Amino acid sequence: MKFIIILILSVTFLFSASKSANLEKEKKEVIQLKKDLNQFYTKKENEYQDRKKELEVILSKIKKEKKTIQNIYDKNIATLKDIKGVVVGKTTKIYNGMKPKDAAKIFNKLIEDGEIDDVFDILLKLKEKKTTLILRFLSTEYSANITKMLQNYNITKGK
Repeated sequence: MKFIIILILSVTFLFSASKSANLEKEKKEVIQLKKDLNQFYTKKENEYQDRKKELEVILSKIKKEKKTIQNIYDKNIATLKDIKGVVVGKTTKIYNGMKPKDAAKIFNKLIEDGEIDDVFDILLKLKEKKTTLILRFLSTEYSANITKMLQNYNITKGK
């Protein structure tokens, strides 16, 4: 009976030692796996940070370019307004010096060609008396349309 008990204890001890060795081996494998995962995570995190920095630099360049383009656009618009102002100023001076009947003939043709807005812009710049005289010589339909535009302009301007 002693022999059987010693045998059972020995087998149990050997089995426990074997199991303990397996557990130790699995523990080392888990530790190594954790270490590998940490290295992988660190590597990916560094790559992410590098890409993030690159994207921030690109975004910064895009913002600068956008601002530069907007400045150029604003300058071009200002230049166009200046040019248009000079042209309108010269045009106004020319029409102020013309006979109303001759100016009305030109305006009738421009309106006929679909340029009523340009005629309206010019008439706004002319002296009031000159505009009144020109409207007398315009065709009735065109004169009525210009008058409506002037009324709408005065209402909009008054607000």
